[in-house]
Amino acid sequence: MKPLAAILLWTVAPALSLAEQPRLIRELPLAKPAAVGMSRAKLELVDEKVTELIARKRLAGAVVVITRRGKLVYNKSFGLRDIENSKPMEPDTIFRIFSMTKAITSAAAMMLVDEGKLRIEDPVSSHLPAFKKARVWKNGKAITPNNPPTVKDLLCHTAGYSYGFTGIPEIDKLHRQAVPLVEGELLTDFCAGMANVPMAFEPGEGWLYGISTDLLGAVVEHASGMPLARFFQERIFEPLGMIDTAFVIPEAKRGRMAVVYRVDKKGALTRNDRNLFSYSSKTKMRSGGGGLASTIGDYTRFLQMIANGGELHGQRFLKKKTVAEMTRNHLTGPAMPIRFPNNIRHGTGFGLGFCVKVAQTDWNKAGRLDEYGWGGMLSTHFWISPRDELVVVTMEQTLPFDFMLEDAIKPLIYDAIE
Repeated sequence: MKPLAAILLWTVAPALSLAEQPRLIRELPLAKPAAVGMSRAKLELVDEKVTELIARKRLAGAVVVITRRGKLVYNKSFGLRDIENSKPMEPDTIFRIFSMTKAITSAAAMMLVDEGKLRIEDPVSSHLPAFKKARVWKNGKAITPNNPPTVKDLLCHTAGYSYGFTGIPEIDKLHRQAVPLVEGELLTDFCAGMANVPMAFEPGEGWLYGISTDLLGAVVEHASGMPLARFFQERIFEPLGMIDTAFVIPEAKRGRMAVVYRVDKKGALTRNDRNLFSYSSKTKMRSGGGGLASTIGDYTRFLQMIANGGELHGQRFLKKKTVAEMTRNHLTGPAMPIRFPNNIRHGTGFGLGFCVKVAQTDWNKAGRLDEYGWGGMLSTHFWISPRDELVVVTMEQTLPFDFMLEDAIKPLIYDAIE
């Protein structure tokens, strides 16, 4: 491993000139912080915080982008994407975004809703016939649910499907026996296998994170008549100029991919070369729940389209009212708040593809009401504050999943708004 001095040599990349900006970010208008009501001096505190975390070996490197009022005000790269080979983090570094894929799949589904090719009230089985046999677990038995799971349940994670960690041994065993979510399997086979796994509760009566968005990707394929990768490419990536976002990364670009590091929080970063997806020709699975790799520039353009109400640079992708529905809380009763094992996110609901902050609590304490966002397994994060016309994206490749970087810089960024 390189000495700390070598790592810190690359810790902060200065703000790039217009000519130096990658093409995709350059197409977002640039602005000085003061022009959009932000303090340059206070934003520099973000530099200091990320530099500090790298010096403490809490992460190898990161890239942070901030837009306000639709204009790019902050785009900086820190640390290394590959410590052992002294490769710096750069604006065009490619990241495994895992569950940040979910927002893109959700947007694809809602584009089809806008076109009348899909309804969120549709039973999942109307698009994936194997789910006509969907069952729910009650009193130790798999029985017919009172109501079938719908497309909305997939969007909101209220269908009762997990990643195999429900805490109900019988369901989790069946999940492990079904077709696994691995890169060598096909999405159609995966969905057929998962149709045999009972839901943990009646659809709509709880919130459970899991394979729902992978199933939604298959719904998008059926409703559009196109493979998911093709739909993404033709309907979202090409129009937005997202040239580095895909399920498979060409060999010529693979040197730009960031290495995954496992952190022990005691000053050690361990290289992790065994990952769920290789993003190569081996990758047959088109996982709408977590299969994409992307750059921060690409993903920021997608989010700016969402923040703009479904439009970017004169091209409309979603109706404004559709985005409003996607980014408001749809959960009620026992489904609130969203939760993970040992992690109840108080004051947080879920919309049609995004978590939504609905109350001021100690969870996400620095966040603003109506803020929405999500993250990925390797500690990538994004959040959008409609009230502040603010989009923030942070990219790193750190295990285990952590809110450390978001929590560290979020109060600094909000404090920089004047």
